[in-house]
Amino acid sequence: MSILAAIGVLAILVCIHELGHFGAARLLGIRVSQFSLGFGPALWSYQGKDVLYAVRAIPLGGYVGFPDDDPDSDIPSTDPDLLRNRPIGDRAWVMVAGVLANLVFAYVILTTQVLTVGIPHVVYQPGVRVPQIAVEMSPVAQRAGLKAGDVIVAVDGERLPAGKTAVQHVVQTIQSRPHQPVRLEIQRQATRLTVTVVPELAANGRGRIGVQLQENVQVETRRARHLLEGIVLGAQEFYRLLSSTLRGYWELVQHFQQTADQVAGPVAIVAMGAGLARSGWVNLLQFSALISINLAVINILPLPALDGGQLLLLGIEALRGRPLPPKVQEGVMQTGLLLLLGLGVFLIIRDTVRLVGS
Repeated sequence: MSILAAIGVLAILVCIHELGHFGAARLLGIRVSQFSLGFGPALWSYQGKDVLYAVRAIPLGGYVGFPDDDPDSDIPSTDPDLLRNRPIGDRAWVMVAGVLANLVFAYVILTTQVLTVGIPHVVYQPGVRVPQIAVEMSPVAQRAGLKAGDVIVAVDGERLPAGKTAVQHVVQTIQSRPHQPVRLEIQRQATRLTVTVVPELAANGRGRIGVQLQENVQVETRRARHLLEGIVLGAQEFYRLLSSTLRGYWELVQHFQQTADQVAGPVAIVAMGAGLARSGWVNLLQFSALISINLAVINILPLPALDGGQLLLLGIEALRGRPLPPKVQEGVMQTGLLLLLGLGVFLIIRDTVRLVGS
């Protein structure tokens, strides 16, 4: 059931995205011929008055089809309601509407969550937590008596504040003091004690004691007291997720070779969603909002066959004063679609092998 829930979330998000395109075209009076979830052969279809609705075999997205792309359409090429005959502004609005739909949907999810069950909120506490003793790196910490779960609250009598800078301070102190004693004040459950460590000299010339460190945080649930606060808190959480997503993609671009292996395909995303679904539907809400934001960001990238690629072509048309030749546009889009499908198949196979191997 958890796997079905995760698949259902992805299907809903894809449907929301395509409904954005579809709704924008309809509102502008632009002719639409198809609304499809997935690619390839149709598993189910329904022919409406003007639109063919279909669910297709390859679940790697979806699309809204226009009569412009149908060589068998009996609509005159000069029809003012064809997409290609509309001003650039109308076409750009149709292209960007899917991205906006996913962003709005993510915000609605987060606002609903904060108004009903609340959202996880990280509260920084003074000190630095020791989640694990890394004996394989160095036995110094273990010999000194440090244990996993300890909280370092002071270094050489200097209290550590709450926040991200505390970890950096402890690391810098240890690295700069090889073969010199460092006095650590430790909070171990209800007990306060002091240990002295003497960092050993690592190969890089810095001191080390063999511990992993992380911020001392507590996760609390924040729930809005009224609608206005819910709108504000929902916007804050939306901004946090969107900004962290954008930073993640920027780091991927900057350090592609080091981070490319972390790119998740549909199988890995479903597995992640299934795990969150098993831990509670509240986590699944957060997952839905995050994936919806990611879907929006990916689609706005200026790559062929994505919404961003279409917008790039519209930008070129605006600069040139006329569109690129149809054969050029068709070639770019077909190449981009093949590359995206190929990447999707590769990620599915890779993630499946990893899951089976684990």
